[in-house]
Amino acid sequence: MMFLDILFYTFIAVVFIQVIFYILFFGRFAFSKEPKKHRKNIAISVIICAKNEAENLTSFLPSVITQNYPDFEIILINDASYDHTLKVMEEFASNHDNIKIVNVENNEAFWGNKKYALTLGIKASKNDFLLFTDADCKPVSKYWIKQMSAHFSNEKTIVLGYGAYTKTKNSLLNKLIRFETLITAIYYFSFAKMGMPYMGVGRNLAYRKDAFFNAKGFVNHMNILSGDDDLFVNQVATHKNTAICISKNSFTASIPETSFNSWFQQKRRHVSTANYYKLKHKLLLGLIYISNFFFWVTGLALIIFQFNWQIVISLFILRLIVQYIVIGSSSKKLKENDLLTTLPFLDFFLMIIQLTIFINNLIAKPNYWK
Repeated sequence: MMFLDILFYTFIAVVFIQVIFYILFFGRFAFSKEPKKHRKNIAISVIICAKNEAENLTSFLPSVITQNYPDFEIILINDASYDHTLKVMEEFASNHDNIKIVNVENNEAFWGNKKYALTLGIKASKNDFLLFTDADCKPVSKYWIKQMSAHFSNEKTIVLGYGAYTKTKNSLLNKLIRFETLITAIYYFSFAKMGMPYMGVGRNLAYRKDAFFNAKGFVNHMNILSGDDDLFVNQVATHKNTAICISKNSFTASIPETSFNSWFQQKRRHVSTANYYKLKHKLLLGLIYISNFFFWVTGLALIIFQFNWQIVISLFILRLIVQYIVIGSSSKKLKENDLLTTLPFLDFFLMIIQLTIFINNLIAKPNYWK
């Protein structure tokens, strides 16, 4: 009985922690309003690093080329591809004067390191304001550059955007991928709203060139193959210099993985960088995950043993209601409303996957970006 008592009080504590996080942290983003920004028409360099992306560039690059924006160049970085990526880039460049190609060959010191290729691309850009996306990403509107660039100011030198994944009908994996993306976005937008920005995603990220060079680029984590987006933001972002952009015309959309194993390996690479975040971010993110883990484990155990089940179920439902309200409001902002119908299942399954990734990364760390 003493063991169940411990589980019971642990459950009460983690429900309290979870509710506090959802209301005070995630609620800051969920219930905020997107401020209207005036168009600035500053010169922008759009930077796309591609490795073996011939097919995706053919499909998605036109949506960047046709952006409704008066002054932008496109820096295409061929990161030692062995398919026809370079040829595709050259074909586009021959028809558009604002495209510049940076052809990167494997360097013995930086073999397979995306950060090395990105650094060369950034150095080749002519403009002071940089906007990043991936070769498999498509801006959802022709106003992507306009919306993201509008958030730059004398003070705001970093702009965090939302990089969504396209929907696939009748696919549980697709819903799981998009749910994980949604939750990650809620986290980093909420932390930025709280004045503690800790990451962004390279599928939709902008910053000034001087912010890059003042931080000496990626030198502090060049040996870590992932993290050209989140580790850089974690290093340089502050409550004063970081803005978020969540207008629907600012989103990008990517093609998600179609097999669980491919997505699992991708997330292993992404999660591996969290070990290098600032301590305060690691502690808060760790507390969020641990409290969520114990919410499910202790709650389900107490329900199974029918220990104080009336109180347990009441608290269980309370937390789910708070979660529904906050994530529901956030998903409406980010156009992911369909995920709400399976929210408890997705939340539980994602918690299990995150635990599995953590264990796998302790055993063997991923060592490549593509």
